Amino acid sequence: MQQFVDRTSQRFEEYQERMQEKRQKRKEQRDKNVQEIIEKDRMDKSLAEKVEKGCLMCGCGLGGVAASVGIFGTVAVKELTKAAITTATELAKEAVKDGTMAATIKAEGAAAFKSAVIEGIIKEFRVSILGVHRFESLFKTNTYPNASEIARAINKQYDPSSCLTGGSGAEKPICNWVTEQSKSVANIPGKVSSTYNSIEVAVKPIVTDAKTVAERAAKKATEEVIKNSTAAAESTYAGCQTAIIASVVALLIIVLVMMIIYLVLRYRRKKKMNKKQQYTKLLNE
Repeated sequence: MQQFVDRTSQRFEEYQERMQEKRQKRKEQRDKNVQEIIEKDRMDKSLAEKVEKGCLMCGCGLGGVAASVGIFGTVAVKELTKAAITTATELAKEAVKDGTMAATIKAEGAAAFKSAVIEGIIKEFRVSILGVHRFESLFKTNTYPNASEIARAINKQYDPSSCLTGGSGAEKPICNWVTEQSKSVANIPGKVSSTYNSIEVAVKPIVTDAKTVAERAAKKATEEVIKNSTAAAESTYAGCQTAIIASVVALLIIVLVMMIIYLVLRYRRKKKMNKKQQYTKLLNE
């Protein structure tokens, strides 16, 4: 009996020793697992924090760049646009005054003057000088012929005095006008006027009005030249402004993406940390 008890006691002690060894090994393995979890968590936390900080810093930096580009870039483009428009206007004025566009502007005015004179003569004398060589030669050098030159050309071309003397061509359209003028002069006692003088007097207001029309046409042509020059400058810098706006929008989109990534990573890291804390707590228990 004593021998049985001794053996039982010995086996129980051996069992206790084995259980102690197993408990120690389990404790060591548990501590090792906990340490690995802690180290891994520390590495994950460090990496996550670096990524978060990188996204945050990148977002803040790009946000500042976008604001700077949007503010200073727009101001710079506006100032450059003003300077370019001023320069283009000055160059256009010089070109109109003495440069390459001067002849074009002068031709516009001369063409308007010619059209106004032709229209005025048709209205006053009921004859057209359009295409008549004698009159075309007066306008061919982009000059403004005076009333005397035009009156002399009408006198030579239509011979209005024949309307009064009954010569050849007395039925010409201008004869109605000559007849009316003769009757008007006849009603004024003591006044004598030749047909040529009457024509010259009638042509003077036509020429005066034509010069006014020519000045308006030249002014309009000048304004068109200046407008085209400034429009070219404005369109050039408008393209720059559009590019700046597009760049700012692209930067703001990148900033928004970075901030979203930062918030998502931060949320996931916190969620993961909570789970690991719970798991570590269970292991310690």
